Amino acid sequence: MTVPEQPRRADARRNVEGIRRAALDVFRTGGLTTPLDEVARAAGVSKGTIYHRFGSRRGLIDAVVDDLVAERIQGIIAAVGELDEPLARFEEYLLRMFLLQYDEPAANDVLVRALPDSEPLLNLCEKAQEFAFGLLRAAQEAGVIRPDLTPDDVNHLILERGAIVRSCGCTQSRADYQRRLRFLLDGLRSNPFPRTS
Repeated sequence: MTVPEQPRRADARRNVEGIRRAALDVFRTGGLTTPLDEVARAAGVSKGTIYHRFGSRRGLIDAVVDDLVAERIQGIIAAVGELDEPLARFEEYLLRMFLLQYDEPAANDVLVRALPDSEPLLNLCEKAQEFAFGLLRAAQEAGVIRPDLTPDDVNHLILERGAIVRSCGCTQSRADYQRRLRFLLDGLRSNPFPRTS
């Protein structure tokens, strides 16, 4: 007796969605480099099923990247774009991205390009990068950010934050992490003075 085609397709769709949901939970907690064994265990399937449904780790990551990270980064870009002052836009963008790195291991993996062969992740990074470089130019043209800060420096600041979060993120509170970010952001100003607010 053969299994009807329709139930098999519906079962496959449920299987794929179950793996996606499990991957979102696992990657949010442990980052994109978490072993697929953990995703399989959370989804109640074999690792082979993941490869069968998604082709590879990259295929699985590509299938969840929008829900996992893209919406958060696009939300930051939209919120920062609504601010009026060049200094506020530049600093708020970096602050939000640095905090996203602290809050979301998967976002940190995206921003430090832990998986350079994923086209959706690469496109997301490039979009964020172009936006950041535009903010830098505008802030420098307004004379509020030091003129010797380069786009490459901004990239390295994000990479360095990623390394810091990975090495000591769990040993410092979010409040301490955010307080230390203020020292960094103040040092990028063209006239670094203590904040009044």
